[in-house]
Amino acid sequence: MPEKTQNINRIEHFVADLEETPLQTTDQLNEQAAPLSLWAEAWKNLRRQPLFIVSALLILLVLVVALLPGLFTHTDPTQCELINSNEGPSAGHPLGFTLQGCDVYARVILGTQASLTVGVFSTIGVLIIGGTMGAVAGYYGGWIDAVLARLGDTFFALPLILGAIVINSLPFIRENRSAWTVVGILVTLGWPQIARITRGAVIEVRNADFVIAAQSLGVSRGKALLTHVIPNSLSPVIVIATVSLGIYIVAEATLSFLGIGLPGSVMSWGNDISAAQTSLRNNPSTLLWPALALSITVLSFIMLGDAVRDALDPKARKR
Repeated sequence: MPEKTQNINRIEHFVADLEETPLQTTDQLNEQAAPLSLWAEAWKNLRRQPLFIVSALLILLVLVVALLPGLFTHTDPTQCELINSNEGPSAGHPLGFTLQGCDVYARVILGTQASLTVGVFSTIGVLIIGGTMGAVAGYYGGWIDAVLARLGDTFFALPLILGAIVINSLPFIRENRSAWTVVGILVTLGWPQIARITRGAVIEVRNADFVIAAQSLGVSRGKALLTHVIPNSLSPVIVIATVSLGIYIVAEATLSFLGIGLPGSVMSWGNDISAAQTSLRNNPSTLLWPALALSITVLSFIMLGDAVRDALDPKARKR
């Protein structure tokens, strides 16, 4: 019994030689490799995300359809024959015809241009106006911040769709409706959101060490804002702008559906959805296809915004 107890309590330790376990290579860093910038690190992370790959491919497809519609259809969507009213799919017309005898597939393809144009240029205008006001307010502060903040609150209090309906109802706007009037209305009502995001990002960066060091070396405040503060404040702005692009496409479709967006002569997904109401029971596919194209496009931009957010914001990155 004592011998067995001694054998049990006796623990043998095996220690490997240091030469066989090169611990110095475990946490070794490549000191010769240049450190990655924020954007390079974000691109490295984006390429590994399936969400980014899928959304980017869908957006690329939408862009190609909008820029080169002739690659996808040779049918003139304005040539409508009542003899084909609400007819189903046939050779050369895979999605059938509308109530007026227009080719649904051709209208969906050509409608991409107007819907995407409104979304893209509305986002660009919002970025220019809202980004500029937000950056100036956040960087200089004081009375400039107070004035711009109150101005932004005034526009921010107006809901996007409701405000667009009211503005579109004005006689001058109603009589001169076009894609650019819709863009102008969406930019007028949409810039406060970007301004708030930009202001918060600039306030977070303006007191950083590299900004103070640049100013101590003689860099003017304006140049420091343009070369140091704004480039390092773009991450949240890009994320919001990506998601907002999809929101503006939906806003255009909503206004066109209500009959106060794009003129009826302009082919867009919103106009096609509005026109399909009368044949919803007899031929629901005329509403399904433009609505599906709209949903896929908006969903793609939302997914892209989520992927970009995860790549640029380490705190929000999914583990």
